[in-house]
Amino acid sequence: MLRRPALALAFLVLAAPAFAVEGTDREYLAELVRRAAGTNLADERDWHLLLHYRKNLWGGYTSEADDPGFFLARSGKTDPQAELNATLAKFFSTDLVGRSQQPAQCAFVARYAWLKEKLSFDDRRLPPQPCERFQAWLEELNAQSVTMIFPSAFINNPASMFGHTLLRLDQKGQTEQTRILAYTINYAADVPLDVGIEYAFRGIFGGYKGFFSTIPYYLKVQEYGDIENRDIWEYRLNFTEGQIRRMLMHAWELGNAYFDYFFFKENCAYHLLSLLEVADPTLLLTDQFVFWTVPADTVRLVTRQAGLVGDIAYRPSRSTQIKRKRALSSVDEQEWIVRIAKDASLVQSEEFRSLPTERQAFVLDLVSDYLRYRSVTDEGNAPSYKERNRTVLTARSGLKVKTEAVSIAPFAQRPDLGHKTSRAGLGFGWRNDHLFEELSVRAGYHDLLDPEIGYTPDAQIELLALSVRHYQENDQFRVEQFTLANIVSLSPMDALFKSPSWKINAGMQSLRPEERGVGCRYCSTGVLNGGVGAALESRILGREVYFAFGELEADIGKGYEENYRMGGGGTVGLLADLTDRWKILLSTTYLRYPLGDRSDDFRVSFGQRYTLQRNLTVRFEFNHRDHDDQTLFSVQAFF
Repeated sequence: MLRRPALALAFLVLAAPAFAVEGTDREYLAELVRRAAGTNLADERDWHLLLHYRKNLWGGYTSEADDPGFFLARSGKTDPQAELNATLAKFFSTDLVGRSQQPAQCAFVARYAWLKEKLSFDDRRLPPQPCERFQAWLEELNAQSVTMIFPSAFINNPASMFGHTLLRLDQKGQTEQTRILAYTINYAADVPLDVGIEYAFRGIFGGYKGFFSTIPYYLKVQEYGDIENRDIWEYRLNFTEGQIRRMLMHAWELGNAYFDYFFFKENCAYHLLSLLEVADPTLLLTDQFVFWTVPADTVRLVTRQAGLVGDIAYRPSRSTQIKRKRALSSVDEQEWIVRIAKDASLVQSEEFRSLPTERQAFVLDLVSDYLRYRSVTDEGNAPSYKERNRTVLTARSGLKVKTEAVSIAPFAQRPDLGHKTSRAGLGFGWRNDHLFEELSVRAGYHDLLDPEIGYTPDAQIELLALSVRHYQENDQFRVEQFTLANIVSLSPMDALFKSPSWKINAGMQSLRPEERGVGCRYCSTGVLNGGVGAALESRILGREVYFAFGELEADIGKGYEENYRMGGGGTVGLLADLTDRWKILLSTTYLRYPLGDRSDDFRVSFGQRYTLQRNLTVRFEFNHRDHDDQTLFSVQAFF
């Protein structure tokens, strides 16, 4: 039974002159279109994957690709059958199409290969065209295997605060040492330099175009591991030679496409999953992400596919290497590291040269690593660091000692071992003398008390969190708290690393009615808070991070006599891992508000979490604010 035969034949009559399909070519095209319709090729998953079609809510399809040059039919973005017919017609032409300006057989090599396999093209009636550019590109890549790369989260860059994924194409004959020379397939938004605050708005609502690119891996390692200090995890995928070729053919034709980039949904991780599905159409990956796509979640999904992931490797960032190596040195050697990093001439001092030769070499190697790290992260003083490093390397070359290999362990475990990124909680507690039950839901991602395995230590990113309470006293339900974004970055300082800590919080919380003498029983209050501070680390109990912030806050709501207040103050606190499963967070805050409702606010907060299993925890939390005390017991499940 033919699929929409009248439409297909009408297309031929109208389209043939436009594509200059003449004579026997027109007859063969008509035959191919009839056969394709008869076997419903336009309905097959492979065709939908190649065109990135997604089902519409009310029926039909729309492609996620947004570049007009990716489609050969005017209605190709929403009509799989029309696009298939137009593609077949264009295969008879040498006209240049797409942004790559090549004949259709060469611009869309994956479509051509799939349709040729399905319809058994007669090369005498539809001659294959030479595609020298594609063949040269394929030979240059020389890919034997594919590895998914996950650079860990970098909270100081909004585009990378949830991590990133890309694919590395490992060449034949490469070793673990030479894989850095391989190429990668990367998807990213094309963002102008110095874009400013509009970046967030346009990134969230699809205001940028996203493009695929092929970039040498060593450039990405330099960007992530050396500049942004992000550890990298590598997951080798067990694809066959045929699957790799199919994926690369589609990657080539994506050079004719751009996609509207959405920071939370159609991002780097989402579109890379679509490439994996083209390689192996039995994988159902992108369908798992409806509202948002978090890179760590995609890594967890890929590792759950039976037999898909082979070896897993770890590539530490330069800062991780420095910190781990320094931990192997004595207190005296640590002092030498700091002193020589500041004054490289000390390498010639008799005191330093009295150290055993092996320890001199260890210190100089570490100092050189640190100076190279600083020359990249502090570009303003790069010449000074490079000059000091030359002095250190000269002294190091005079020591006839081989550099000792050191095994570097990650500070954060593999992302696929971590908890899922959404969370729901159910609990009960008391607000002063009033008993309540609470239901909470959080879209993402991780807070300071959540299990740390697989996540950046001492970092918090909470987005779209909601708490609803039922107070038994008056049988009342109310929204207790809503968080738009609550981000905290604690960066412990030491003699070598002095990054500041920072935080920002925007949302709504309820205000106890007695606090300001106003009439509302439970007043909803908008909150905007931000601060900058410092953190220190110790290992007295297990591992502790002490922190302090200077901060500003603005509150708005009917709970204040003038409907708002603005002020500032500070917070000090402690975050401590007591055991692998048990963690506590203690803080105290004092804020003074000289603008609006003139007042002050003293707060104490204590929370502890115990992990039952990877995606299930229990919590106890206590919060004091003036004369308002709240206690909450809850069970938190990640999903």
